[in-house]
This record gives sequence, structure tokens and C-alpha cells, in this order.
Amino acid sequence: MPELLPRTPAPALTFQTLDGPFDLSTCAPRHFTMIVVYRGLHCGICKKQLQQLEAMLEDFTAAGIQAVAVSSDPEEKAAQARDTWGLPNLPIGYDLPFSVAKDWSLFISNARKAGEPETFFEPGLFLVRGNGELFFASIQNMPFGRSDLAEVLAWAKKSIDNDIPARGEVSAAQF
Repeated sequence: MPELLPRTPAPALTFQTLDGPFDLSTCAPRHFTMIVVYRGLHCGICKKQLQQLEAMLEDFTAAGIQAVAVSSDPEEKAAQARDTWGLPNLPIGYDLPFSVAKDWSLFISNARKAGEPETFFEPGLFLVRGNGELFFASIQNMPFGRSDLAEVLAWAKKSIDNDIPARGEVSAAQF
């Protein structure tokens, strides 16, 4: 598995959103693109997280951070999530291919109860600089333990204001 390291180019990432194609390489945020990988329509914790993001979207945008959420759900479920979860402004991606899991160090789970897709991604949150460099990665193997979005915003702003570099840039392969 490739090692995902801050201060290095983020892996390629393209997918469809309910509003059109997303291609990380063409994003031009003032500071960061924030990619939120969510488990899918079946996940109540994802619903809560994305509703919080929707409520804070203007704050992220004002800070120069463009946000997008994506899952492996098909288009119909992504549209249902946007409608039933009340996410009119948050770009919602769908059909994220499982092949991206290796490059982005994402965990994949099998269904264990009714209503879950056969396989799906566990949560991840990434901040990528406008030059394509990975700045922040938070990757979970469980639905809980996610980064608090208010804290992510506060620290992103502090990092921007104080030109704080990303941490964790040393490869474990060196040891």
C-alpha cells in the first residue's frame, strides 16, 4: 500500500457529484479543498457530520476551504442523502471507486447488518492545498472518532494565518 504523507502530492481523485464531475487536480481553492469520505446513506453518524458541515459551509468557504463529500453509494442514494439529510449546498459525490482506497489509505468494511451496502468506505477527512499537496488526513476504521469540524476549521485558519506546515511528513519506511 502506498504511504499517504503530508507535504507530498495528494493522490489523484476524480468522481461524479450530483452537480457534475469532481477532479481534485482542477480544484483551485484559496487555501484548501476538504474531502469528506462518508460511509453512505445507511450511516446516522455520517448524517450528523454532513449536517454539521452544511451548517458550517459558509464558514469554511469564507476561510478559503472548498468542501465536498463523497461515498461509494450510487447516485440515487447520494441524492436521497442530500434531500433527506437537508444538504442543499454541500457538493455530494457518489460511486467512489474502491480502487482509490489504497492510494488514500481508506478502510473498507463489509456489511454486517440489514440496510448496509455489501461493501463501503469507512470515514476519512482530508485537506489538500491548492497546489495539490496533502496537508491533513484523518482516517477511521470505525464510524466513530471523527475529527470535530469546528476544530478542523479553527486549526486550518490558524495554520493559514501562521503559515504552519503540515506535520507527519516523515516516512515510517525510514526507520
